[in-house]
Amino acid sequence: MKLESFGILIELRPFGERDCLSRIFTKDYGILSGMMKGANVTKRNKPLMGQFGAVSWNARLDSQLGVFHWESEKNLSASLMSDVKALGFMNSSFSLLSTLLPERENYESLWYQTKEMLENLSKPDASYLYLNWEIDLLQELGYALDLSKCSNCGRTDNLTHISPRTARAVCKECAKPYLDKLYSLPINFETTKNFLEKIIVEQGIKELPLARKLI
Repeated sequence: MKLESFGILIELRPFGERDCLSRIFTKDYGILSGMMKGANVTKRNKPLMGQFGAVSWNARLDSQLGVFHWESEKNLSASLMSDVKALGFMNSSFSLLSTLLPERENYESLWYQTKEMLENLSKPDASYLYLNWEIDLLQELGYALDLSKCSNCGRTDNLTHISPRTARAVCKECAKPYLDKLYSLPINFETTKNFLEKIIVEQGIKELPLARKLI
């Protein structure tokens, strides 16, 4: 069995002295896991997290781990190495993708959003870009945030909170009886973190990835 696509290398862990276990977020097949032979010792075209390139995944059976052939075209993380904040956003996005997305399910829209976010993290609005990326991720995972109108009365002004259950906005008047149960607007990293933690619980995962906790 052979799968070919373009992808972003999001995880790279040593396996023995020569090889690495890897995860690549691909345009056509979502998350793929496999072995990169010789990745630990190669001097030329060394695989690095944050690289974008062409990938082929090969296995005799669909249920096997498979082996990657990786051709890096660009290192999306190269411009971030001197920026601790931007690097933190990249590491957080990779850990969330690896933890929350099922393998071999297409997330093409999120793939393009991830690539665009990484290409622009060196700009001054990195926090805004990453926050919007987390909102996109939540939408893909079933929590599309709707801030267009109050979920209870329908008004479009004075929206002050968002419901953790429906992910829809709530106006100030409707929110009064439930202030201890609602998240405050505007959307910030604490808001998205709360939704991510809900998904973590729903998926039976032990805890939020450390890289996200550090944001």
